Amino acid sequence: MYKIQTLNNISIAGLERLPRESYEVASEINHPDAILLRSFNMHNMDLPETVMAIGRAGAGVNNIPVDKMSARGVPVFNAPGANANAVKELVVAGMLLAARNICQSWEFSRNLEGTDEEIHKQVEAGKKNFGGFELPGRTLGVIGLGAIGIKVANVALKLGMKVVGYDPDITVQSAWKLSSNVQKSNSVDDLLSRVDFVTFHVPLVDATRNMINAERLQIMKDNVTILNFARNGIVDDEAVAAAIKAGKVNAYICDFPSNLLKQHERVITLPHLGASTKEAEDNCAIMVADQVREYLENGNILNSVNFPEVQMPRDGGYRIAVVNSNVPNMVGQISTALANAGLNIIDMLNKSRGEIAYTLVDVEAAIPDATIAAISAIEGVLAVRTM
Repeated sequence: MYKIQTLNNISIAGLERLPRESYEVASEINHPDAILLRSFNMHNMDLPETVMAIGRAGAGVNNIPVDKMSARGVPVFNAPGANANAVKELVVAGMLLAARNICQSWEFSRNLEGTDEEIHKQVEAGKKNFGGFELPGRTLGVIGLGAIGIKVANVALKLGMKVVGYDPDITVQSAWKLSSNVQKSNSVDDLLSRVDFVTFHVPLVDATRNMINAERLQIMKDNVTILNFARNGIVDDEAVAAAIKAGKVNAYICDFPSNLLKQHERVITLPHLGASTKEAEDNCAIMVADQVREYLENGNILNSVNFPEVQMPRDGGYRIAVVNSNVPNMVGQISTALANAGLNIIDMLNKSRGEIAYTLVDVEAAIPDATIAAISAIEGVLAVRTM
């Protein structure tokens, strides 16, 4: 029986992927084998030694001590792309809110007073203050062409916009999904100088922190609209607020309210709604539950942020999984330990990612405890388990 601890409310659609006959799931549970969460901050949490996997029902993992988990040999899974459509729709909504001054005109309308006839007169007199513009022909810059960025770029083209994309780490799989009509930019600065709108779909790391700052605002077009539904900190809020007052920026739409932004002119802040749809929550929970289950039961790894992707079919036999530092001769030492126990290897797969290496081995007979202990004792081995 596997024990799964949930640190947030996880969609029942995901939890149903964990069969009750072999999984116990609860928010409070002793000695969990795995943890599922959404936004819970794990950095100050005392994690039980029994934890073998962590699954984040979402894309970002800033709330998880990934480096600490890597040192313990624990993979951290996420759900990239599961909320992509939800975020894409919100980006489109954000562009329309800004282009048509919808929030400002709605606020104007709901504060009208008087008889209906008087209100109608105020509307005719006031609507000139809320004139906007249309999206076709405008240029959208998309920084980050993963699952979300691709959907945003492709839908913007369908709306009649021109699209410029930038992602130095775009994968072949992502490139196949991206429309050939998306123009390529070779740098952030080149992209920013060409666009009327810019949207970000990147994680918050040192390279992306304050990606929009006072200096870069100077190279952007006048009346540019900035959208940030990725991570707080990618945009320097103070610099953008000042640029709005100076008339440089048309609008700033983001998912991260603050005292500076919440009532700032031409700023629309939303309460972190990017993935807040039932469909996105279901998709994220299903994806991460499936991945954690596959790892616990078969040792296979998909969509881990700190481990390599490893997929090895099971054709019978007994399976052992070894996590170790990515140093020479580890596979040789593991194979030797199995050979010393008289175990014949049916199949083996070894992959590495950065400082972590991961090996799956299928053997013909049950693996003795002494052999597991011998492999665990190899210098550089971080975790060993059998399935």
